[in-house]
Amino acid sequence: MSIELPDNLDRNACAALDARDPLAGFRDRFLNEGPTIYLDGNSMGRLPKAALPRLQEMAEHEWGTILVRGWTESGWMESPLRVGDRIGELIGASSGEVLVADTTSVGLFRLITSVLRARPQRRVIVTEQTNFPTDLYIAAGVADVLGCEVRAVERAQLRAALDADSALLLLTEVDFRTGERHDMGALTEAAHAAGALVLWDLSHSAGAVEIRLNHHHVDLAVGCGYKYLNGGPGSPAYLHVATALQEELRNPIQGWLGHDNPFLFDAEYRRAPGMRGWMSGSPPVLAIGALSVGIDIHLEAGAPAVGEKAALLTEVFMRLAHARLDGLGFEVATPEAPERRGAQVSLRHADGLAIVRAVADRGVVGDFRPPDLCRFGLAPLYTRFVDLWDAVEHITAVVESGTNRLPQYQAAVAIP
Repeated sequence: MSIELPDNLDRNACAALDARDPLAGFRDRFLNEGPTIYLDGNSMGRLPKAALPRLQEMAEHEWGTILVRGWTESGWMESPLRVGDRIGELIGASSGEVLVADTTSVGLFRLITSVLRARPQRRVIVTEQTNFPTDLYIAAGVADVLGCEVRAVERAQLRAALDADSALLLLTEVDFRTGERHDMGALTEAAHAAGALVLWDLSHSAGAVEIRLNHHHVDLAVGCGYKYLNGGPGSPAYLHVATALQEELRNPIQGWLGHDNPFLFDAEYRRAPGMRGWMSGSPPVLAIGALSVGIDIHLEAGAPAVGEKAALLTEVFMRLAHARLDGLGFEVATPEAPERRGAQVSLRHADGLAIVRAVADRGVVGDFRPPDLCRFGLAPLYTRFVDLWDAVEHITAVVESGTNRLPQYQAAVAIP
């Protein structure tokens, strides 16, 4: 979507962008709640309409009628690998490198543990201080169990922190607070030059920007299914292990479905080859079915087109924010360069929480992260350019009218 933006962006200009948007039709594939402007797809994506009949079919026919035969006749047992391959297409991995499994946190635990156990001469996990908190918690927990070290440094010091003791570089591609995007290729290359492996958390980037894991020789990755991938609340996560590492690394949670013949029920564990060996317990079949619908929509749209629209959406939102909100105490915290950001714009404001709450009551759903960040996730498949214009107008109206200073918005409250 290579479009030169006009100098004067108004609502008509935004409507013109929507008219030329090759992805505009995908908005109708999702359930929309009336006039609500939903800019929180970086926390939880919208419901794909096709997920409803798919879940009904799975419940009434597969579960309700054929019952236990569904494990074979409906392909339940293979669904983590089958849908994993579809996710692999989306994130630039090869067939047989991605598995749908568990949560992002459990995936992180398994992959971090496997690396440190496989390379005992290297005892350091390198990460950044502002990494997603769960990633830091899991890394610290693994380090405590295995007697290793977490070396958390500032973003600018990541390359310098890599040395002969480093086993793993652990990073989230898109920062959940500011939307800033790492240079995946350069940092993966730096980790490899130091003899370390790299593990990327794609939770805030998959389905929002184009990802090319194999192109950048990425070793390991994890990601969740309920944000831009639109898999639904609590949707299962996925993990990626490059083919070259699948024999070296071992799944530390040796469950029965990772056995090379699980229905022999042997007392001794024998690991199944490839990504099947990363299976542990029974898959959440209905949840994987819902996730597969969201993945298919993304693949139909195409990751390059989604990434191009994300870059334009963020550019338009940032220009509107500078034009209308700079004089109202806001500061754009998201990088200006398109290649350095995901599909998210974050605005700093001293009264950010109250503003986000007040704007939500006007039908604009964003979210807030302490201490002062108003976050707006611009999911390319269903966000329109006119939504951005209208959202900024609502934010402007709230601050200019002082609505955010009303007692109901100033009261302490947590936003998930």
